[in-house]
Amino acid sequence: FKQKQVKDVLERIGKLDLSNVTVHPTLGMQDPWNYRNKAQVPVGEREGGLVAGFYQQRSHDIIDMNACLIQQSKNDEAVQAVKDICANYGVKAYNEERHKGWLRHIMVRYGVITGEMMIVFITKTNDFPHKAKIIEDITAQFPHVKSIVQNINPNKTNVIFGNETNVIWGEEYIYDLIGDVKFAISARSFYQVNPEQTKVLYDKALEYAELKGEDTVIDAYCGIGTISLFLAKQAKKVYGVEIVPEAIEDAKRNSELNGITNAEFAVGEAETVIPKWYEEGITADTLVVDPPRKGCDEALLRTIVEMKPKRVVYVSCNPGTLARDLRVLEDGGYATREVQPVDMFPHTNHVECVAVLERNININ
Repeated sequence: FKQKQVKDVLERIGKLDLSNVTVHPTLGMQDPWNYRNKAQVPVGEREGGLVAGFYQQRSHDIIDMNACLIQQSKNDEAVQAVKDICANYGVKAYNEERHKGWLRHIMVRYGVITGEMMIVFITKTNDFPHKAKIIEDITAQFPHVKSIVQNINPNKTNVIFGNETNVIWGEEYIYDLIGDVKFAISARSFYQVNPEQTKVLYDKALEYAELKGEDTVIDAYCGIGTISLFLAKQAKKVYGVEIVPEAIEDAKRNSELNGITNAEFAVGEAETVIPKWYEEGITADTLVVDPPRKGCDEALLRTIVEMKPKRVVYVSCNPGTLARDLRVLEDGGYATREVQPVDMFPHTNHVECVAVLERNININ
């Protein structure tokens, strides 16, 4: 189904001739359950007690749940325990309609390889009733918890996080590994929710990059440096750019954490920073993009065409915008060689892809 979905949009939107482009069978998980390493669930009240789960379809009524089959079971256990502990102390859940109450969401992050856990309380106000006792109960029940954090969101909004985040117990970060690359994960860090399939995805991106140790690579939309650090181990130099300042701080920290010295990161829009690098004489043998669902900015695509890297590796979470952008790059002198769908989110209709394009040597 997912392979067909990708083929359909490449033909319909990208106008690609699939006799010249290999779209491989989707790489799936051997055991496609309990894979999500982050749970964030809204909290409500029913009959005097707390409920925590997901919203009923087309409503904001919370369906209480004990387990979710695509969540790490450790996360499910922690959500239930935090809900029960808070209920024991009479903690009031936030009510959206009345904009009253305190506890809005419970978030749990779990390092699958390290076993470290972070628990985040998203609350309406910055007070914390029964804080000492709640922390004591959580840490007694879950000795692998390394960090307990409070995020304050006082706004009448359906956005989960507010602007203020405070560590109330333990460390600011937990750690996890994808392959042999270690990552520091804070409450607000972007970190892939399915690390097992993320390694599959990044290994394919690395294979498509065909790095020989002397290559210069630019990673547009580098986030916290996940792909950059994989690439840096086989490249001469990697330049990463990302618009979110906190993500760049994380990328620099993760680079230091892994002893990687040949990766450099800059804050800004890729379509602004990369042309500036180009003017300074920084060119890429391989350019990697991993944009959000809306795809690449038009100005970035123009820059890629002007910069003329030999190879473009496009990591995509939206086959529709991938197909659209491949058409632009094809018209600019590139040929799409292969597309590899990866089932990053089993039991959903989402599919990630890695595509590799090479510059057509017949075009100046």
